[in-house]
Amino acid sequence: MTKLDQYVHAATRDNTRRSYQSAIRHFETEWGGFLPATADGVARYLVDHVGLLSINTLRQRLAALAQWHLDQGFPDPTKAPIVRKVFRGIQTLHPAQEKRAKPFQIEQLRLVINWLDQSIESARLTDSHGDVLRHTRNKSMLLLGFWRGFRGDELTRLHVEHVEIVPNEGMICFFPQTKGDRQLKGTRFKAPALSQLCPVTAYTDWIEVSGLTSGAVFRSVNQWGHIGQNRLHEDSLIPLLRSLFTEAKIDSPMLYSAHSLRRGFANWATSNGWDLKMLMEYVGWKNINSAMRYLESVDPFAQHRIESMLTPSEQLVTQL
Repeated sequence: MTKLDQYVHAATRDNTRRSYQSAIRHFETEWGGFLPATADGVARYLVDHVGLLSINTLRQRLAALAQWHLDQGFPDPTKAPIVRKVFRGIQTLHPAQEKRAKPFQIEQLRLVINWLDQSIESARLTDSHGDVLRHTRNKSMLLLGFWRGFRGDELTRLHVEHVEIVPNEGMICFFPQTKGDRQLKGTRFKAPALSQLCPVTAYTDWIEVSGLTSGAVFRSVNQWGHIGQNRLHEDSLIPLLRSLFTEAKIDSPMLYSAHSLRRGFANWATSNGWDLKMLMEYVGWKNINSAMRYLESVDPFAQHRIESMLTPSEQLVTQL
């Protein structure tokens, strides 16, 4: 790969590149489309996948097709009027409510961490090194993911050499590239040292027991205690977390995903007096709409607000 190719390659995030490659394979191999595509071909592709793919997935497929044509020097068929009209029609006739992960509340965090602490101690007593490693890794990942409001891809892309521990204060996590870092300057996130549920202590415990000195922080651990060379794939986090929550006896574990940690922290912060500006700065949101997607009202039905304004007679009528 030439230097020019290296710079072009680096301009696109790995996740985006993989998802686009998958989209092109689906269009060309599984559906049988031809590249370069025509506007009519793209429109038929959209119509054939109504109900099979979500609106967001169809939008991502259009973006992948557009990028492929631009990269190859062909006109972009996704910008044609027929494609735009078909996509708007699909949105109109097939509206879909966005599915959001259930927030992971701090009470549940305490339960899981208590279970992990007990499991780590039991594994040490039985000399089960693989279980010690796995539970210690999961504890670090859970606490750092919650208190920093990290997405799954951020947790899996964190490297040991990019973490700085400030004794008695906290830790600094550096990412050379993040989703919101359009200028590619790199982003630093700080996590506090806490008296309980401490992400810093959990991280240092994991680094100590794993012996890692460089590379990905969170990696696979097999039953014999062998730590993998590569980072965990972000797609593995959902089954990992659900399995962990099941073992810790958390209700409805299948409702949670990696986004649950960020949503849980966002709701904990707002319920404890953080204003939106403070929360956005801490998590790293640049767009207020992005932040609002993670927040839930503490009074979703406005029951408390309305109830507090009713006169005694009105309250009696309401109860009847």
